[in-house]
Amino acid sequence: MVASRQDAWTEDDDLVLAEVTLRHIREGGTQLAAFEEVGQRLGRTAAACGFRWNSCVRKRYDAAISIAKSQRQQLKKMGRIQAPAAAAETDAVLLPPRQAAPAASETQAAKLEVVEEEQIESVIRMLVNQKEMARRLRQLEQELEGKDLELKELKEAHERAKKELEQVQGVNDDYRALVQIMDRARKLAFLQEEESAKAIFKMDENGNLERVEK
Repeated sequence: MVASRQDAWTEDDDLVLAEVTLRHIREGGTQLAAFEEVGQRLGRTAAACGFRWNSCVRKRYDAAISIAKSQRQQLKKMGRIQAPAAAAETDAVLLPPRQAAPAASETQAAKLEVVEEEQIESVIRMLVNQKEMARRLRQLEQELEGKDLELKELKEAHERAKKELEQVQGVNDDYRALVQIMDRARKLAFLQEEESAKAIFKMDENGNLERVEK
């Protein structure tokens, strides 16, 4: 019994589901058989695989489904697939090659095989391209996250530098103010010394010194 899983579907899981289901459609098998095969490979229930196919994956493979159905019709014409009268078209059974009854000439069969191979290669290329696009998208998302983080760090560094510059400017302003005060004090002291040097004293009759103005 296949154990049910609760984890999310990955791109690789979706590709396995698409490849197996398209193969069953192309070869005349049933989708239920496809879902059971996928469930065994991925460790999921057939119901979960069917729900995933119908709700999400199927819509992405409309072109591939059309190609697979066209290939199924070609196989029927060649007698390689025989559908029971009571079965629906999607429930056709793939007979072993030794039981098939060829209805086309060898030349027609060869042409159909070439067309089939080309269509299969086209589906494979489409699946590979889709996987590559998903990988590239994840890579771009990671790069974008890295750029956002780098931008955030640069903004924080800019704010720190701005605050440091403001602090330096404040210190410079204080230093200039101090220099101006010291310069004024030095000039004042110089004027006082100059005034003292200019003063002349003489002694009066009583022996007291008095200042003589020039």
